[in-house]
Amino acid sequence: MTPVLEVKNLSTHFMTRRGILKAVDDVSFTVGQREIVGLVGESGSGKSITGFSILGLVDPPGRVVSGQILFNGEDLLTKSPTAMRAIRGKRIAMIFQDPMMTLNPVLSVATQMIETVQAHDRVSRAEARARSRDALGLVGIPSPEERLDSYPHQFSGGMRQRVAIAIALLHRPDLIIADEPTTALDVTIQSQILFEIKRLAGEFGMALIWISHDLGVVAALADRIMVMYAGRIVEAGQVDGVLTTPVHPYTSGLLSAVPAAVPRGEPLRPIPGFAPSPLSRPSGCAFRDRCARATDICATEPMLEIAADREFRCFHPHLWSAA
Repeated sequence: MTPVLEVKNLSTHFMTRRGILKAVDDVSFTVGQREIVGLVGESGSGKSITGFSILGLVDPPGRVVSGQILFNGEDLLTKSPTAMRAIRGKRIAMIFQDPMMTLNPVLSVATQMIETVQAHDRVSRAEARARSRDALGLVGIPSPEERLDSYPHQFSGGMRQRVAIAIALLHRPDLIIADEPTTALDVTIQSQILFEIKRLAGEFGMALIWISHDLGVVAALADRIMVMYAGRIVEAGQVDGVLTTPVHPYTSGLLSAVPAAVPRGEPLRPIPGFAPSPLSRPSGCAFRDRCARATDICATEPMLEIAADREFRCFHPHLWSAA
């Protein structure tokens, strides 16, 4: 069965005055129908740029320099700007971290949602309004008919994010890319939205890429997880396996830094040092300067390895964990 999305050897670089910034470097992965895949890593690891690259939203001086992005078997990198506009919002949708990036503060929700419907489908304004109302109801907004005529500032942060999710669902896309959409919300609202997202993805058969730095959110939502560091995926596998028995030292470091994983009263164990600049990425394994397991061989580039249910890039993995 052909996956909904198949990314092959994707590289996205930014041509700056100081040199070439390799934001995404040789990334490959697949997403199947009804599958939720979490993409995690530190800030600056390339998660959001990966999502923007799939949608063709990377602005100059950035550009995709190599690879393939196969969406239902079609390479998006060969599409014209006009063809991509027809795909964005209809077949592939994106939910941003800040709903005000999606919503125009001076237009009513009805105006924005109706325009979104009519941008892709030739339907009457009445039908577009009805579809918009139904979408608001799907994401749990009470009295959707009345709230359609409200403005974004008349909603709470959690409700604004629900409106943004409703807009993404208007055309029942095959794929949704969610870029940390619950980061700014309190825990109660976050859990409600996660429940709705998981329910809707299963109900409509959508594939979902959930970009986040919150391992707890990904553990509750995703089927598979990909851990990204310095523009590359360093470990990938089923979410339960990766988060309980990590193979790559970077994944282990992320889990050790989570407060819930440390007994009360004990200090956190952060990863030492800092992630390398994409402008001056070291040769070999980019994590070696922060890794307690590094040896001389780590100065060479680790190849992609497969052990049990796991893919990883490391010369000294915790193979006992994979077993």
